[in-house]
Amino acid sequence: MIEYASISTHILDTVSGEPARGVYVRLERRDADGWSMIAEGHTDDDGRLREWAPINAWQAGGYRLVFYVEPYLGGAAFFPEITVAFHVHDPKRHYHVPLLLSPYGYTTYRGS
Repeated sequence: MIEYASISTHILDTVSGEPARGVYVRLERRDADGWSMIAEGHTDDDGRLREWAPINAWQAGGYRLVFYVEPYLGGAAFFPEITVAFHVHDPKRHYHVPLLLSPYGYTTYRGS
């Protein structure tokens, strides 16, 4: 049985009020050499990614989610990709990093 880190994300399209389906997302960890990808995937039909990062790569430290939103929003997207950097203090806790998205802006926060 594969074990996954307790991190999830959810993208909501605030223009349509619908989940952003099929958005490519990368999870990267910062180490002494810079940023390394530890997981990648596409949001599901509910705009979510969960159970996607391997537990053996999850520890305290710096992380970032990179959301490649231009294919979803189209060529008029002001922000073609969005990077959200955050710090994991306790890897045993669940981390949820949602993204509220529109063609000209975005919002994020520490979810539960």
